[in-house]
Amino acid sequence: MRAMLLRAARTPLETSEVDLPAPTERQLLLQVRACGVCRTDLHIVDAELDRPKLPLVLGHEIVATVVERGAAARQFEVGERVGAPWLGWTDQTCRYCLRGQENLCDAALFTGYTLDGGYAEYVAADERYCLRLPAKYGDAEAAPLLCAGLIGYRTYRLGGESAERIGIYGFGAAAHIVAQVAVHDGRRVFAFTRPGDTATQDFARRLGAVWAGGSDALPPEPLDAALIFAPVGELMVAALRATAKGGVVVSGGIHMSDIPAFAYRLLWEERAMRSVANLTRQDGMEFMAVAERVPIHTSVESFALDEANQAQERLRHGQVRGAAVLIP
Repeated sequence: MRAMLLRAARTPLETSEVDLPAPTERQLLLQVRACGVCRTDLHIVDAELDRPKLPLVLGHEIVATVVERGAAARQFEVGERVGAPWLGWTDQTCRYCLRGQENLCDAALFTGYTLDGGYAEYVAADERYCLRLPAKYGDAEAAPLLCAGLIGYRTYRLGGESAERIGIYGFGAAAHIVAQVAVHDGRRVFAFTRPGDTATQDFARRLGAVWAGGSDALPPEPLDAALIFAPVGELMVAALRATAKGGVVVSGGIHMSDIPAFAYRLLWEERAMRSVANLTRQDGMEFMAVAERVPIHTSVESFALDEANQAQERLRHGQVRGAAVLIP
């Protein structure tokens, strides 16, 4: 099969012919229909996430068709469309797994990082970690739901059920999905972009944001929760400045530059800062139910499989409106 291989950090992906994966007992052999390009992929290429298997097939927003099942795989039928997300396997026996925090499992394996992913024509995935996808989304449109949507939704939930004014910093793939869910839930969304990026600010307003401006600006009202999707540590402090008493700042990224020192008065009055790590299968099922109920429009730009390097560069430089998706 064709695959885009990362052979070493900080090098371009190579178009390669590799062996078709053979599914093990609980795995599915999946024919990839679409695979999203995520900022996490850039962190892996840039060695900011420094423990990948190499050579590696990146990609963890996989929409695919089941073409073969392992001997004990019975959850999905051959021919069924499924999604394979970032969380690819956990031991199900550690203290985290046993208390419903499998996203923190020390032995966890991750699609497109420690397991080969979806920048390829086929991929093998454990059926227990695959998800059913709402039929109303096309393949390319469904791909961003599998990370931008899932991690974005977990970040949004950690903002708190009582948060009425939601700030979103970094208005990319995750943000444009979460904003629509928040608006549908009756929340007021305030969008923060790179200073001067009026096109993305207009995009945020079209999705229902009541205000949009640069990340160097303060919103017209203090925020109850701020969700950070750009990997810039300074934004955590900027968001604290914009947050009301009792508010929370949540980082949805797997990697971020260092957070600079800040005065305690910004954190005082019971403000909180926290992070999101990975996702659970329960997150996946809950979010897919939300995606079935809420009319989410995923804005996507499609690329051929051998254009993966170009897609990543466009994402790196903020030139993708919404999400980039590879179509093998």
